Amino acid sequence: MNRKLRMGMVGGGKDAFIGAIHRIAANMDGLVELSCGALSINPEIARESGKMLFLPEERTYLTFEEMIEKETKLPADQKIDFVTIVTPNFAHFAPAMMALDNGFHVVIEKPIAFTLDEAKQLQQKVKETGLILLLTHTYAGYPMVKQAKQMIKDNVLGKVRKIWVEYPQGWLSRLSEREGNAQAAWRTDPKKSGKSGSMGDIGTHAAHLAEYISGLKITKVCADLNIVVEGRQLDDDGNVLLKFDNGANGVLMASQVAAGEENALKIRVYCENGGLEWAQHEPNTLLVKWLDRPTEILRAGAGYTDRLSSYATHNCRTPGGHPEGYLEAFGNLYRNFALALSARIDGTEASAEILDFPSVEEGIRGMAFIDNVVRSNESTEKWTDYTV
Repeated sequence: MNRKLRMGMVGGGKDAFIGAIHRIAANMDGLVELSCGALSINPEIARESGKMLFLPEERTYLTFEEMIEKETKLPADQKIDFVTIVTPNFAHFAPAMMALDNGFHVVIEKPIAFTLDEAKQLQQKVKETGLILLLTHTYAGYPMVKQAKQMIKDNVLGKVRKIWVEYPQGWLSRLSEREGNAQAAWRTDPKKSGKSGSMGDIGTHAAHLAEYISGLKITKVCADLNIVVEGRQLDDDGNVLLKFDNGANGVLMASQVAAGEENALKIRVYCENGGLEWAQHEPNTLLVKWLDRPTEILRAGAGYTDRLSSYATHNCRTPGGHPEGYLEAFGNLYRNFALALSARIDGTEASAEILDFPSVEEGIRGMAFIDNVVRSNESTEKWTDYTV
C-alpha cells in the first residue's frame, strides 16, 4: 500500500465518547484517514462535527444511507475503503448491512447488533461478500491478554479447570438516565440497548475475554440478573455460573452499581499446574501463579521477544516500563485490521498475528451470550443450555 486507508464514520459526532476513541485509535499508526462521515442523526450536530474534524462539506453527510450511496459512486482513488459504525446498539445493523452490500469493509462497536438474528444475517453477508469485519472488543488488543491466550493454547499450565471473570463498574449507581446523562439514557433503554443492560454492555466483554483467553466455548449458563436501582428498566447487576466445552466451570460477574469502581475488569484462569491473572487496571502485567513454585510476573515490552509470544510483542508499542493502556489496545485492533485490509488490497498474505482480531464470529457469540443469560434468568431450571 502506498496510501492510507480511507474511513467513513457513522455516528461519533462532537461530544460522543466512543467516536473520538475510534478516531484516535485509527490514527495511531498513520495507516488510516477519516475521509467522510454521517456523524449524527441531528443535521446541525452532523455539520458542526464535520467542520470540527476538517471534513469537506460535500463529504459531511446527514444520513448513513446518503454517505454509502454517494461514496459508492466516487472514483476508486477517492471513495472510502471501510465504514466504522459507532452508534448505539439499535443502529448497528442497517449501516453495517448496507456497507457490506456496497462492497465496503466494516468496523463495528460491540455488541455487533440488536438481536441474534441480525448478527446471523451479518455473518451470512460477510461470508457471501468475503469482506473483512472488525468487532471492537477492546480488551483483545492488550498484549498481555494475547500472552495469556498463547500460554493456554501452548498448554504451559495444563488443562483449564476454572475461569473467574469480573467486570464491576459504579457509574450507574444512581438513576443517571433521568439526570441528563446521555450515555446512561440509551444504555438503560431497551428500545436502544436491547434486552439486557449490564450483561449486554459489559457482561459481553467479560464473556468474550473468558472465551478468547481460554480458547473454550461456553456451553451452559445459570444466570441471576438484578435491577438494583429503583425505576430502571434493564438489569444493572448480575452473576452467571458457566460451563465450558472441556468440562471446566466458571463464574462471571458484571455490575454497573458497584459504587466506587471504575472499569475493574479482571480475569483469573486456573489450570492443572497453575493459574493466570490479568486486570485492566494494571494491563502491562500478567501474573503466572504456579502450583509448586513462586508466582512469576510477566511484563509487556516490545523487546521481550525471548520471553513473550510473538502475538504479545507484535502488539507492544514501546520498550518495557512504558505504560500502554486502553487507547493503545484499541489502536492495536485498528492496526491489525488495517494491515489485514492492506494485505488484501495488495494481494499478499497477512500473518497470523495480524489476523488475530475479533470479527463476526465473536459478534455471534456475544449476542448469544445476551440471549442465553436472559433466558436462564427467566427460567426455573438451574442450568440453561447455551444455544447459538
